[in-house]
Amino acid sequence: MARYLMIYHSREGQTFKIMSRFAEQLKATDHEVELLALPELAESFSLAGYDIAVIGASVRYGHFSPLLYQFIERHHHALDAMTSVFFGVNLTARKPEKNTPETNAYMKKFALKSPWVPDLQGVFAGACIYSKYTWYDKAVIRFIMKLTKGPTDTSKDYEFTDWERVDSFALKLAQLSSK
Repeated sequence: MARYLMIYHSREGQTFKIMSRFAEQLKATDHEVELLALPELAESFSLAGYDIAVIGASVRYGHFSPLLYQFIERHHHALDAMTSVFFGVNLTARKPEKNTPETNAYMKKFALKSPWVPDLQGVFAGACIYSKYTWYDKAVIRFIMKLTKGPTDTSKDYEFTDWERVDSFALKLAQLSSK
């Protein structure tokens, strides 16, 4: 079985939830999995010893974290030499016409900005967790949701993740083989 490195960058926890779901399913099929948070990785971190890398990151205010791009800049040669996967999590993906790497604006921006070309990509709708936002973030996100016809009741949290799509992607991950 393969040894998977699973790196995530999650702001409110939804990307972590999705990556954890992938990890559970991979472990259930006897793959070895190491789950790590991107902000906790040292600059000297090495991808050596892993067969497959899976990186997941969330979008906040229209951008993936600079930490993601810094990691990719340091490791894109190693990522390109191994089987690698990238998925993004954002609220735009809650709309069916914007929930594929080819139709999601943030995934298209990622493809243009990143020197790394993953073997497999995915995009999933995240969650709007008003209860975790600062007053300012709540106001801005509420305004964005109003513009995009999303929920604006800040007394509630909203999870848009399609867990069937997540499980389907997990099956694709389990079927990957090393380069």
